[in-house]
Amino acid sequence: MKILFYDTKKYDKESFDMVAPEFPDMEIDYLETDLNKHTARLAAGYDAICAFVSSDVSEAVVNRLGECGVKLILMRCAGFNNVDLKAAAANNITVLRVPGYSPEAVAEHAMALALAVNRRIHKGYIKVRENNFSLIGLTGTNFHGKVAGIVGTGKIGAAMCRICHGFGMKVIAYDMYKNPDLDFVTYVSLDEVLKNSDLISLHCPLLKGTYHMINKDTIAMMKDNVILVNTSRGALIATEDLISGIRSKKFFGVGLDVYEEETNNVFENREDDILETSITARLLSFPNVIVTSHQGFLTKEALAAISETTLTNARDFAAGKVNEANLVK
Repeated sequence: MKILFYDTKKYDKESFDMVAPEFPDMEIDYLETDLNKHTARLAAGYDAICAFVSSDVSEAVVNRLGECGVKLILMRCAGFNNVDLKAAAANNITVLRVPGYSPEAVAEHAMALALAVNRRIHKGYIKVRENNFSLIGLTGTNFHGKVAGIVGTGKIGAAMCRICHGFGMKVIAYDMYKNPDLDFVTYVSLDEVLKNSDLISLHCPLLKGTYHMINKDTIAMMKDNVILVNTSRGALIATEDLISGIRSKKFFGVGLDVYEEETNNVFENREDDILETSITARLLSFPNVIVTSHQGFLTKEALAAISETTLTNARDFAAGKVNEANLVK
């Protein structure tokens, strides 16, 4: 099977090259450019393409891939909201993903954001680099004994529940499906999570029903001085409403690894660019906000798991079978 990788970063190539010897029947070519309606034609002659969560896998792109003879789209990530599944089905293209590469990697990053924004690590680091050893503006709060509200208790959310429990927090959660392994978690309604939590961490997919689930109305339900963390999908939060909430001092801190405007920023060096809109700049202007560049997945263990599962998906497809758990319908 011939596979064309789009938007390849150094760490992608290193991790896939490391496991590639286990898959001698796979011929892999790497492109630095990302997938879009112009670059899709480069897939001519390939059986499969490999894309990431920030790639353009819209109807026009999928149709072009179908014209090129591509039969398989490999998503080297869990998310697939950027894939036009109707177009894939119409072109007889199978879409496979990596639903559970390393839940702990993302959950640990979520807690890292929560801790950093709580204890103002970002501000303290900058102050000390300038030989400013004042503690003014660095006061945080104990997590021990506080209430952690987890929205979504799949593999990543469950890992975050365990981390919060280990910190001595009371853990409450909202999910349509209760996780039986989380016997220390109290399941409540979403409204109760929002109203009663000192720390709210989002771990749910972006669906029609979750789009802008954090908005001016749900923000108003939250405790004053709440900490909000999002490592899932940017569009779970209505950014303008979030900014209004930050300005009104609703939040003690906000940690974002994802945000609505991130598509053109993710994994790119844009230090010499003028950003098209002010959303990112406004978020970065607040002293109680930390924004990272969609790096929650970025651990050696997670990259190895992504590589192994992606190439296994390709091998299974070539053999005429698919892992139903990895199939996107």
